[in-house]
Amino acid sequence: MRSSAAWACEVARQHLEQPLPRRWSHTQGVARQARSIASTLGDAADFVEAAAWLHDVGYAPDLVLTDFHPLDGARYLRDVHHADEHLCRLVAHHSCALIEARERGLDEALVREFGSEPPAFIEALIYCDMTTSPDGDIMSVERRIDEITARYGSGHLVTRAITSAAPTLVGAVRQIEKELHTVS
Repeated sequence: MRSSAAWACEVARQHLEQPLPRRWSHTQGVARQARSIASTLGDAADFVEAAAWLHDVGYAPDLVLTDFHPLDGARYLRDVHHADEHLCRLVAHHSCALIEARERGLDEALVREFGSEPPAFIEALIYCDMTTSPDGDIMSVERRIDEITARYGSGHLVTRAITSAAPTLVGAVRQIEKELHTVS
């Protein structure tokens, strides 16, 4: 039987590799980061890697409905693949998505469909996403936040959201780094 991560990789590849090669590179890097922290995740390692593969699937042109990739991706996984509820919630809430959802006026939909509380292992997924560049390379969380704000520019809703989320994002990365040092 194929693992969740293997299935997730194929779903992400199908939707991202050809139409969005840079997003595919980022996704591959996020999944590598998930594998790099497997020792801290125990039995959840495969599950977190699956979430890493799928966290940005909502960017796929064939899946865009709201222009908000966490919500579009989570809905697709739920409605088409009947994916695990927890996996859908991780995709919906990854990297403090609720903050950006508020900026977009989509917070009520996200909360109604995927809950208001970030699910278990959200810190691990934040670590993987926020320490991976758009090209799939490892980078510090601070550089990643700077890269996102530079890409979108001042005043953009993504910049406002990432700036507001920064303390939580940095805190999650530091928590996982601490766990990695404890395991070493």
